[in-house]
Amino acid sequence: MAYKLDLPIDLKEAASIERRRNMEEERKSRIFNAKVRLIGIDRQAVEQQVRDRKEMEEMERRRHEAFAADAVRCDRIAELLTKRQEHDIRQLNHALNEFRQLHQQPSNRREWDLYDPDSLKKDKPARVSDDDPRCGISGLQKFDGEDLNNKARTKYQQEQLREWSERQKKEREQAEENQRKADRLYELKMRELDERAMELQKAEEACRRAINHAQKDFNHALAAEQAEKRRLNKQQEEDDNATELANHIYGDVLTENPAVAQSAWGPHRVITDRWKGMSPKQLDDIKKTQDRQRKENERLRQEEDLRNKEWDAHRVAHARAGMLIERELDRQKKEILKQQAEENRRLASEQKASKDYLYKEVYTNPPTASYFMQFNTSTR
Repeated sequence: MAYKLDLPIDLKEAASIERRRNMEEERKSRIFNAKVRLIGIDRQAVEQQVRDRKEMEEMERRRHEAFAADAVRCDRIAELLTKRQEHDIRQLNHALNEFRQLHQQPSNRREWDLYDPDSLKKDKPARVSDDDPRCGISGLQKFDGEDLNNKARTKYQQEQLREWSERQKKEREQAEENQRKADRLYELKMRELDERAMELQKAEEACRRAINHAQKDFNHALAAEQAEKRRLNKQQEEDDNATELANHIYGDVLTENPAVAQSAWGPHRVITDRWKGMSPKQLDDIKKTQDRQRKENERLRQEEDLRNKEWDAHRVAHARAGMLIERELDRQKKEILKQQAEENRRLASEQKASKDYLYKEVYTNPPTASYFMQFNTSTR
């Protein structure tokens, strides 16, 4: 079998291969160019954000500069105002001192007469008489009781005080006498009310005794009437019983006349209201049947008791078995937890040993730059 190797070149396929090769080169130049490629973000949006951030920083810087300039201006204004205030205070103090030297001399003061060194030389008597014009209200030189007619006025006041005391004494004695009279009248009134209350109580007790006596008489009469009625009823009941007893004794029931119980419909039927009872043979059969039923009931009761005892034993056995199973489950659970704890400790020790081996034996050499240079060498 021979292969033909000198085939003509397919221009269309060659153009396609060249086109794919050029596209791969363009892709490689576009991907490995850090200024052109996009990795998950919008470059224009990022640049716009950067510009906005710079504008905000510039605006914030201008704002801070404006605030700083305003603060400096305010500090200068405050300093000027402080200096002006200090100057005004000095001027006011100077004017105040001049006013004091000109218009506030010690001799011009209202209280100068209190510490005037020549006050004794200039002093006058406090008053000449009670009508002295200097003894005004604001002068505080004349008070009540300090007039020249003090002795006569004091004597008059003493007489007046004595009269007032006598009058008060009489008024107090009269008030005490009135109080005593009122107390006596109150006591008399209370005594009268007590006596009236006692009389009313005695009348009420007499009325209650009369009512009780009448009620007692009525009760005695009612009891006698009821006793007589009971006696009559008893006598009537005894007469009725005696009559009924005589009827039963001499009647066909107690005489046991079997003929009265025979029915006209046949010898196998009886008249129920005249029947004298069953024969001794029938009674014996009934007693035997009752004995047999009694023994059967006793046997059934014993079987029921035995069944109940078996069920109780069965229930106790089940409860004991359940308790043993529960204990066994608890023991197994504790054993499982113990094994799980041992397994966890073993796994922890193995994990610790594995980590120690990885960090101390395996990861001893850190990767170099040549290790990372082998990535991103192709577009695929």
